[in-house]
Amino acid sequence: MLRKKILIATTLLSSFAFNAFSQNSENYGSGLKVNLNQEGSKFVRFILWNQIWARYTENNPGTIINGSPSESTMDVGIRRARLLAFAQISPRYMIVTHFGINNQTFTNGGGSGTTGSGGYGQGKKPQLFFHDVWNEYAIIPAKHPFSGKPNKFTLSAGAGLHYFNGISRQSSASTLNFLMIDAPITNWPLIEMSDQFARQVGLFVKGTAGKVHFQFALNKPFATNVAPKDSAGVAVDFSGDSEASFSGYADYQFLEQESNTLPFRVGTYLGTKKVFNIGAGFHHQANGTRSSNNIGETKKHAINIFGIDAYADIPVGNKSKGMAITAYGVFYSYNFGPNYLRTTGIMNTGTTDPSFPIANKVLEGAGNARTLVGTGSIAYAEAGFLLPKFSSKMRLQPIASFSHKNFDALNAAGNFYDVGCNLLLDAHNAKITAQYSSRPLYDASSKLLKDRKGELVVQFQIVL
Repeated sequence: MLRKKILIATTLLSSFAFNAFSQNSENYGSGLKVNLNQEGSKFVRFILWNQIWARYTENNPGTIINGSPSESTMDVGIRRARLLAFAQISPRYMIVTHFGINNQTFTNGGGSGTTGSGGYGQGKKPQLFFHDVWNEYAIIPAKHPFSGKPNKFTLSAGAGLHYFNGISRQSSASTLNFLMIDAPITNWPLIEMSDQFARQVGLFVKGTAGKVHFQFALNKPFATNVAPKDSAGVAVDFSGDSEASFSGYADYQFLEQESNTLPFRVGTYLGTKKVFNIGAGFHHQANGTRSSNNIGETKKHAINIFGIDAYADIPVGNKSKGMAITAYGVFYSYNFGPNYLRTTGIMNTGTTDPSFPIANKVLEGAGNARTLVGTGSIAYAEAGFLLPKFSSKMRLQPIASFSHKNFDALNAAGNFYDVGCNLLLDAHNAKITAQYSSRPLYDASSKLLKDRKGELVVQFQIVL
């Protein structure tokens, strides 16, 4: 009986390793894995990845970089350098630890207190921090531990700093296998405010009910304390003793079933699976923002976010050519309180020139900043086509995406465009992605569309 249990456990874990990473190189196998017993039913699995960006950026008007006015900038930076480890000591119990750095450039992204010049100058010696730290127990595992028969209903529960987010599929996106060069970031609307790089601390449950996959969480959001501007009536992030947040996401998986052992949702399977899902999700936090009126009264506002999306990854044409279509679409409804608006720029190296004429300034600020999220709505779509094989390993995958953002705080909706191509040297384990992005800019006073700027990024990715 003991040998039978071990055999079942080993089969389950081997199946997970194949399914969860089936979009990777054929040579990758189960990856960097250290067995803790002879049968391999107890193990520690490591995943390491680096994403290096080389960029040419058209800066927003009024940008200075390291004290110098700059209309455009070329730089090379570290978008992500991460290590994830998870240990499985039984088919029921797992622990996950994930740490690393993000967004180190030649001017910023360094450790706390790094400034000026020298060994601890600006942009140097970034600090490692935890992205995920959680424990998980399978109440009803994927297969019966004695008979080995699949369970139609599965349920796991866990606690910690976790990534089982609500709202949409991309709110729990894997960073290893994006279709585009990166996420649109609007999929993480709380990013670096009430979360820690898209994670909150709390309790979660996940599981399946037939073809329905689900995840729900009860979290304690990180504190925010942005001061409301007197009389502006604009909601800002100020939570006080933050109230609990509730979030969830569920999707119906019509075709092949995806692994839900880890929360990280695949961006493109590169034709290795036939997937079509429709899903919906939410996030709610009472009293997450505050505003002030013209008589000095402070009002509290709830954060309510909803999303509905669809995802497809379908092999097409002659099977020997390995072609596939990947497509994803999502609609978000955001309510952070009256006229809430946030802007951001990924790896933004620019700051605002204080001497730049006010009449020429844009609402977004300096560098590559853009409007990110706000009270209102966003429609986002992306698609890619995996071209026929032209070598044993190398593949080409043209990609494109589009965002339409309509926020209450602005007097016009804005459209964002991205177009590029993935050069897959060895699936996602070694790939180069080139992408050009065009962003709208708003006049700081009228809040109407004023200009457009672009950015060309080439990413070099290695995953082990």
